[in-house]
Amino acid sequence: MSASGIRPGRRGRSVVTGLGVVAPTGLGAARHWESVLAGKSGLGRITRFDPTGYPVRVAGEVPGFQAGEQVPGRLVPQTDRFTHFALAAAEDALADAAADPATLPEYEMAVVTASSSGGTEFGQHEMENLYQKGSSWVGAYQSIAWFYAATTGQVSIRHGMRGPCGVICGEQAGGLDALGQSRRLLDTGSRLVLSGGTDASLCPYGLAAQLSTGGLSTEDDPARAYLPFDAAASGFVPGEGGAILVVENAESARARSVPSYGELLGYAAGFDPTADRVTGRHSVLVSVVRRALADAGLIPDDIGMVFADASGIPAEDLAEARAITEVFGPGGVPVTAPKTLTGRLYAGGAALDVATALLALNAGVVPHTAGLGRPAPGCEIDLVLDRPRQTDPRTALVLARGHGGFTSALVVGAGDRGARKK
Repeated sequence: MSASGIRPGRRGRSVVTGLGVVAPTGLGAARHWESVLAGKSGLGRITRFDPTGYPVRVAGEVPGFQAGEQVPGRLVPQTDRFTHFALAAAEDALADAAADPATLPEYEMAVVTASSSGGTEFGQHEMENLYQKGSSWVGAYQSIAWFYAATTGQVSIRHGMRGPCGVICGEQAGGLDALGQSRRLLDTGSRLVLSGGTDASLCPYGLAAQLSTGGLSTEDDPARAYLPFDAAASGFVPGEGGAILVVENAESARARSVPSYGELLGYAAGFDPTADRVTGRHSVLVSVVRRALADAGLIPDDIGMVFADASGIPAEDLAEARAITEVFGPGGVPVTAPKTLTGRLYAGGAALDVATALLALNAGVVPHTAGLGRPAPGCEIDLVLDRPRQTDPRTALVLARGHGGFTSALVVGAGDRGARKK
């Protein structure tokens, strides 16, 4: 048995004690939550480069993020923006959890994050140097800064976390897969895990790569560009950012006398490479949802709200709506998609959805899906619109589908952090 009190192989309770958010809706969990409740969008014309020559010109950019103010100065030129985001979010999450890594056993702290594209912008600049100036102009840090695992490595080094470390590459589903992995790590002796995901691919090279999927919206009006489950849906808006969470076993949190935002109750994943935007297959998603509920020991009636993947691609939206309806019945559970305020953040999107779900559970509300007009035909779900709904939910189901067929679901339950609003 480890010092954490968890016997390897035995399932313990995994609770979230800290949240770190870097998103188009704001820096920090509090500001993000204020934006969600107000329906304040972070979408706008791309400013990080001139998007004039691209068919996609709207994105969700993180406002006011200055790497030099958020990240140790020596790391800024050594790492990509997606790692800057994670370093800042991890710092905030640890502070929120009142967790000082220096006081915890170094081999009982773990890091597992998700990334879709790695250090895209860093890699682009180094390739520009290669082809415009020659190989001698390519910096030494190119070999690590672009790598998907760079964030996990830098976060673990920064905080002296020498336990199990890893990275998940599953696009949007990766954020849930990383959190699912954090539960396993807690079951095998880790005491505290930094987990979640960030992405930052809003650069010419990154956008060109995203365009190849055919799923991005070419609408120039930010208010009309990303409308999942809507009759006017035409694809999704790309975004940057994400969330890092402190996940620890309940015994450890209790020993430190810290409250939790909630508990990771159940997780499941599946894969269907044949699912596409033409057939709109949803059988894998149904199976994943049911297995996540079974893992949590719950039935559909126990779920208070569903955070939809909400791709914005009509056939995929219809498939997701049909899957939700098959499990919960027509209109059987409130459904929300706050990511209409941020765009799809790829590996950071699902992690941010989990953070938002935990904040919603503690506030006793179902956040609304801002900006939608007329529901798409066939989407027989109870989509929460116009304003947050006061239902005092105790559990939430978060769904995520990654490019190529990755599919994941995570069930979270309410915690004991702060007074719940009635």
